[in-house]
Amino acid sequence: MKAMQTLAALLLGSALSAGTMPQSQAADHIKPDHIKDGIVTSMGGLPNFIGKEKGFFAEEGIDTEIVFFDAAQPIAIAVASGDIDFGTTGLTAAFFNLAQQGTLRMLGSGTWEHPTFQSIGFLVSNQAYAGGLHSLKDIAGHKAGITQSGTPLQYAIALAAKKYDIDYSKLPIVLLQSNPNVGTALTGNQVDFATQTVVPAYDVIKKGGAKLLGWQGDELPPQQNEMLFTSTKLVNDKAELLTRYMRAYRKSMAYIHDAFADANDKRRDGANADEVMNIAAKYLKQPVAQLKEGVPFFSTDGRIDEDNVATLMAWYKSQGMIKGDIAADALIDKRDAKLVSAK
Repeated sequence: MKAMQTLAALLLGSALSAGTMPQSQAADHIKPDHIKDGIVTSMGGLPNFIGKEKGFFAEEGIDTEIVFFDAAQPIAIAVASGDIDFGTTGLTAAFFNLAQQGTLRMLGSGTWEHPTFQSIGFLVSNQAYAGGLHSLKDIAGHKAGITQSGTPLQYAIALAAKKYDIDYSKLPIVLLQSNPNVGTALTGNQVDFATQTVVPAYDVIKKGGAKLLGWQGDELPPQQNEMLFTSTKLVNDKAELLTRYMRAYRKSMAYIHDAFADANDKRRDGANADEVMNIAAKYLKQPVAQLKEGVPFFSTDGRIDEDNVATLMAWYKSQGMIKGDIAADALIDKRDAKLVSAK
């Protein structure tokens, strides 16, 4: 009988101890939410890399798996289908067509095209360069290579043509489906010039397959070309998870911003610049020295510029790439997103 009383006391003490366990210890026993982030193999994935490596997502009880893609459009499709949870990439026509059906919602900005920062680059083949294509004002009549139709890469060519009074409709556009294919086409002189993001662009340039014509951020007005988005289903069914995710994502963006920009958004290397570059090199499998030549701009909190989104939608529609009429703000999750106009 005495033995049974002793056992009962031990069990009771154990239960009380578990009941008074500090929250930090109790949280260690809670399985984190596993989510999948889809990105193109580029510097646009920096917030995902930093959030994972610095533990910002883990602090919010989130375990992130990064899924790499060769182009932007498949990411929108994968998020809409539920194969991945979040996408961070360029806003494609495919994204808008899916979003207008009610399947996708924007949450925050990704990279910006911003002076002295590098995101989308214009490249020229060696043969075309030898033939006189030395700047964007020379692209008239030349064959352009991009991954897929209806992407910010294509829109960048249209904006450059407009700036230099070139008829965009007369520019031959070759769809090559992936960044590696674009690099191969440039190297083989199958296209005269192309648009690519920093990592695949320098991969071609450093191998001597093409030359750099310039960066969109230096040639054209500042604008958003990449966005963080998720499915409407996740927004509606997992609102609390989304709030935690956005806290971690914004913390990552602020960390990156402060590593490469001052309080006035001017380019400079801060105390954490080398750390961020080393983390990027780990995930992108590129030399740090090469990545340092192409640093994109991230805002501190990922505010969305509705005017930029609306302008991009209008251009896609003018090209017959999206159907229907819907306001840009209807595609933004207002519960967790922040807008440029909101001060």
